[in-house]
Amino acid sequence: MAGDEIRGTALGTAPVPLSVLDLVTVGAGYTATDALRTSAALSRTAESRGYHRYWVAEHHSMPGVASSSPAVILAHLAAHTDRIRLGSGGVMLPNHAPLVIAEQFGTLEALAPGRVDLGLGRAPGTDGATAAALRRTDHLDGGADDFPQQLAELIRFLDDDFPDGHPYRRIHAVPGPVQATSPGGVQSRHRPPVWLLGSSGFSARLAGTLGLPFAFAHHFSAQNTVPALDLYRDSFRPSAVLDAPYALIGVAAVATEEEREARRQVLAAALNMVRLRTGRPGLVPTPEEAEAHEFSPMEREFVDSWNANVVHGTPDEVRSGLDDLQKRTGADELMITSNAHSGAVRLRSYELIADAYGLPADVRSLPGD
Repeated sequence: MAGDEIRGTALGTAPVPLSVLDLVTVGAGYTATDALRTSAALSRTAESRGYHRYWVAEHHSMPGVASSSPAVILAHLAAHTDRIRLGSGGVMLPNHAPLVIAEQFGTLEALAPGRVDLGLGRAPGTDGATAAALRRTDHLDGGADDFPQQLAELIRFLDDDFPDGHPYRRIHAVPGPVQATSPGGVQSRHRPPVWLLGSSGFSARLAGTLGLPFAFAHHFSAQNTVPALDLYRDSFRPSAVLDAPYALIGVAAVATEEEREARRQVLAAALNMVRLRTGRPGLVPTPEEAEAHEFSPMEREFVDSWNANVVHGTPDEVRSGLDDLQKRTGADELMITSNAHSGAVRLRSYELIADAYGLPADVRSLPGD
């Protein structure tokens, strides 16, 4: 049925399904290896506690974010999990040839059949100079402008259905549907559902027009959330993928046992963002470094504005904030990103949020599993 591999089920007292967005953050004093080990542990925790999906996002040239290669990370996480959906939130399509992405996610689908999502964005996921290095061109505007055409090409490769006469008709993404049409071939009926990601109205309208699920980056574009979701719903046309709109939002949230500790953790993450936005990207600082930092008036204004959109505090406070956000936006799913200096704090935050909503201690113990 259309949408079966997209829609999730709310567990416990959560108003909608809860999911995880992992930026694979690297804190001062830690290595990328430490961060990736945390991701493997977090994927197992998320799976056992009933989070619906686990996405990683493509970023480049950022010392504090070790997720430059989503497909590689997802393959690793597939080996550590059994049932949670895994996906990209997202792959920045203009950085890549569509055929390459079709091959990578066809491979992921073969590794984890029926539980891979392909979320796509049109931003570079980095600064202009790095984007130019990735794309081997200084003409960056064309990548975003060509996004609908790149998307159409990618979907053709995923479905292996270029029309007769098309120059790519005899080119096939492997693993993929062509294997089912080869002599003796048997191919999985699954192929990764395509999601569009956005922080403005462009992808919202395109996702609606194409009848695709939509993910909005509320965690860094909160002022645009409601307008973009309204645009998506107003633009939506039923498709073979979905018969009704389905939108998730990414939301930054950090839960700790004590409110003061939550404030310390989000201050450190905010200082990291200050440095990133001012061209000084680095590792996520410790809370102690953030507390000792002398913020300029402009920096303090940015921090206050940034943290106003981070749901943080005790588990009950975070649950209340997430509930309010879901009611205000009508989001069909909340994808939580808990950014903190240490992996232990991140892991504990997701556990506390799961506890606050009464999610199962282990979904494998539920009836029917």
